[in-house]
Amino acid sequence: MLVVLFDILDIIVFVVMAIYVVYIFVFSLFSLNGWKTRYERCSGGRKMRFAVLVPAYKEDNVIFDTIANLLLQDYSRNLYDVVVISDGMSDATNGRLLKLPVITLKPIFDKSSKAEALKYAASYLDKNSGTGYDAVIILDADNIVESCFLSDIADAFCKGVKALQVHRVSKNRENSVAVLDALSEEINNSIFRKGHIYAGFSSALIGSGMAFDYGWFIENVKKLKTAGEDKELEALLLKQRIFIDYLDYDYIYDQKVSGYDAFYGQRRRWVAAQFGSLSHFFSEFIYALKTANYDYMEKLFQWMILPRVVILGIILIMSVAAPLVTFSLGWKWWIMLFLFLLSLAISTPDYLVDEKFRRAMKRIPAIFLMMFSNLFRTSGANENFIHTEHK
Repeated sequence: MLVVLFDILDIIVFVVMAIYVVYIFVFSLFSLNGWKTRYERCSGGRKMRFAVLVPAYKEDNVIFDTIANLLLQDYSRNLYDVVVISDGMSDATNGRLLKLPVITLKPIFDKSSKAEALKYAASYLDKNSGTGYDAVIILDADNIVESCFLSDIADAFCKGVKALQVHRVSKNRENSVAVLDALSEEINNSIFRKGHIYAGFSSALIGSGMAFDYGWFIENVKKLKTAGEDKELEALLLKQRIFIDYLDYDYIYDQKVSGYDAFYGQRRRWVAAQFGSLSHFFSEFIYALKTANYDYMEKLFQWMILPRVVILGIILIMSVAAPLVTFSLGWKWWIMLFLFLLSLAISTPDYLVDEKFRRAMKRIPAIFLMMFSNLFRTSGANENFIHTEHK
């Protein structure tokens, strides 16, 4: 009887995992298509004008480096404004900000969140700037960008792009947690951004390094309700059939979490945001199907996928357990394990494979347990803002 029950469980789990693994493998193959050709430089006509929004919740330690970096763009200074939404920062920090050539907003929220900061900034711009901007760019307070950052985005919008994500990478790999965080980000870039673009689907958004048509952003940002603002923005764009482009050649550098507590809290919020996006999955999927909105349908399916480290853990457990029950059950799990590891290898940039990478692999079991527990502790995480401290 136990063998029969295990056989049934084996079939169910295998089918679910097979769907996930094939999905990841296919898009990892698409990511091998090479680098995307840069948009041609805009020539003649009016240059794109940007509002660069920098939500900063208790980011006194990093905000000035980010501002200094943004003011060194190879883009005309009169064509972009840096808007800092200072939430919970000290009077001394705010005093210094007011002396810089940036717009400093100092809201007071009952409940702080990035979504609230973005809505506050949008309201301010709408009242004070009219339609003077062409696009809104969102950065985190610890982000560092290359000097061509704004120029590359301007070229894309000049050619009619309405929404895009740039290539975000890690600027720190000081310990195993930061190394694994950096690795996860680049695998996501390969599969859910680069691979998707080459397959004809929209890129996933990631919370910073995002740019949107100004009019669209002002109209739609007010609809944000949760701490998973990037998922909400994705859904709004795709429901309106707005393609999200990905500039894999335009880099921003982001500080990765370096402690288990921060990593756990961050992933808990991300999993909660993903599950929250699925709360109306069936009704939304039927809507997307009826309207032949395949980009949105694919995104809804994407949000059903478990975290990769959880998928890996389940496959490893079944690869060991299945042969112990019936040896013939094991071969299909071994093939799946090979295919999954191959997908991850394809999606991992060579520069990340070094001695730090090899040391970090030893932490995978602990990360698996952490991520698996997150699946059962998502209550409230999508409504509450979980701040990641930067130093």
